[in-house]
Amino acid sequence: MIGVGLRGQNHLSNLLRRKDVNITAICDIDDNMLQRSLDIFKKAGKAEPKIFKGDPFAWKKLLEMKELDAVIISTPWEWHTQMIVGSVEAGIKYVGTEVMLGITLEDHWEVVRAAEKHKAQVMMLENVCYRRDVMAVLNMVRQGIFGEIIHLQGGYQHDLRGIKLNDGTSNKEGVEFGEKGYSEAKWRTNHSVHRNGDLYPTHGIGPVAQMININRGNRFISLSSFSTKARGLHNYIVDHGGAQHPNAKVEFKLGDVVTTMINCANGETILLQHDTNLPRPYSLGFRVQGTKGLWMDLNDSIYLEGTSPKGHTWESADPYLAKFDHPLWARWSKETEGAGHGGMDFFVLHAFVEAIKRKTATPLDVYDAAAWSAITPLSETSIERGNTVEFPDFTSGQWMYRKNDFAVNDQF
Repeated sequence: MIGVGLRGQNHLSNLLRRKDVNITAICDIDDNMLQRSLDIFKKAGKAEPKIFKGDPFAWKKLLEMKELDAVIISTPWEWHTQMIVGSVEAGIKYVGTEVMLGITLEDHWEVVRAAEKHKAQVMMLENVCYRRDVMAVLNMVRQGIFGEIIHLQGGYQHDLRGIKLNDGTSNKEGVEFGEKGYSEAKWRTNHSVHRNGDLYPTHGIGPVAQMININRGNRFISLSSFSTKARGLHNYIVDHGGAQHPNAKVEFKLGDVVTTMINCANGETILLQHDTNLPRPYSLGFRVQGTKGLWMDLNDSIYLEGTSPKGHTWESADPYLAKFDHPLWARWSKETEGAGHGGMDFFVLHAFVEAIKRKTATPLDVYDAAAWSAITPLSETSIERGNTVEFPDFTSGQWMYRKNDFAVNDQF
């Protein structure tokens, strides 16, 4: 495991619950995080791993270990490309990576080329693809309950002001979202200072991409993004630290709300929104709409023509989500208890581990990872130029022939 901060420790805890996984090495630059990780090993009654630390490139030494089946990367975004490429070039055949794949569009191409050259599996660990309500809706889509799918929505709508602007030691928001002594602001906030685009599209795009078979009979064709002005982070600094606070002079490039529209080869449209700098409750804003009705997660609602009450009245989605509960959840729900993020974290790791054991392709592959996370640099380009940009085909035409076997029945 490369990177054992809080997210890495979550993966660590879940993997140590399994009898079919041995974690042989961990790497991090933070001694505190390493010690916390060792405590997790001790609590689980498992042998301590080999530790790689001391400089930012200690992970390269880890990759020299023999007989590694897989590597999981949970580090800041700007390190992902070189760590993924370095892993597959070292002979690692399975790489699980937290979002994103890289920063630039060329980063994404570099990962795809490396995976193809070395015949390696690179799986983005996008846990929302396994969210229970999302998988029930996927089940409904595949059974034609919504008719032909026309339009989808999703996003990352999460007030991150307390995460981006805390040092891990003081304010109330930092304690709520993180833990004392740790703050994502160490790496995350600079992206809001220097970049303007959809910085975190994968939670929203991953699940809906599966519903319309992206990279497997369908693909993204073009993208247009728009950004509002930036006010939220500056106002938060002034409200909590005063107008004379040094950070009040920082000019944040990231617009408070970034809206992206994607056109697809089969005629669907997808709307994504990135909204992390203003006060709001958490929501991924899912909407799945077809010729027979639609589902929206924001108000847990559904409407099906000919089934729902007359007069265009919303129904609660709960009875439908229970009826169409995905077979994966019906099979593994007990194992998800305590796994994190409502059980999603169990499924995404289980899928990765089972692929390694069976020596099969991961259900979410490098083409998925590239297409989803490439939305970020493409949205930056679209906003900067003020026009629509073409979406690259990372599959080099193979999208027309590939089949979607993600979460078919109770298989991974």
